[in-house]
Amino acid sequence: MLLTIDRLTKKFGGLAAVQDVSANIEQGKITAIIGPNGAGKSTFFNLISGFHQPTTGQIEFLGHDISTMRADRVARLGVGRTFQTTHLFEQATILENVLIGHRLRTKSGLFDAIFRTKREKEEEKRCLEKAEDALDFVELSSLAYESVAQITQEQQKRVAFALALATDPTLILLDEPAAGVNPDETDGLAELMKKMVKHGKTVCLIEHKMPMVMSLADHIIVLNHGELIAEGTPKEIQGNERVIEAYLGGNSHVSA
Repeated sequence: MLLTIDRLTKKFGGLAAVQDVSANIEQGKITAIIGPNGAGKSTFFNLISGFHQPTTGQIEFLGHDISTMRADRVARLGVGRTFQTTHLFEQATILENVLIGHRLRTKSGLFDAIFRTKREKEEEKRCLEKAEDALDFVELSSLAYESVAQITQEQQKRVAFALALATDPTLILLDEPAAGVNPDETDGLAELMKKMVKHGKTVCLIEHKMPMVMSLADHIIVLNHGELIAEGTPKEIQGNERVIEAYLGGNSHVSA
């Protein structure tokens, strides 16, 4: 198993945002995390990626206990992620934004940067190659030198994908990757996620667009009020009474 989560709990004061959740993410599959607003989905991602430390419980990734690791160390182990709100430098070019991703893998320090050492030059070249490969993967090579501020919301989503890919991840966490884009663009982003898996990545996404989730995910984990209420295949989740009740209570639906 790529990622194993055992009895994970995160409390903020007296409030449990995630409560005693155990789940697995299987390598080479697409896993979706769903649930009504306030279900604890983003906190769950923040725990996996090291942005929050759990109150109790354990997270194991590729045999490493990452429960209390800092986010940068978790990323170096191979967990890449995007955020619900696209975090990009709007005045920089697309290429400059993606270059930041592979810098995570470099070892050059201040001395190397000041004196332009051989290591600095080699790592700079490698970062550029990785960034260009990532942009080619998400089909944005032709826009590499465009300012992020000048591109569409859907293209910004692709830049965020490329930035995550440039970190050389094994597992990619995508927080609402299709938010704010139209149905055709949603289909394009879904195809991009399938492409990631075909190229050896494992994808885990938080998403509210149920038709996309039901057609895309191999496995679905359902959270409500911080608790795991169901998991299974899309077909199993669609017919699960606890899931239907949770979504009806949140004025939503789970139909494909």
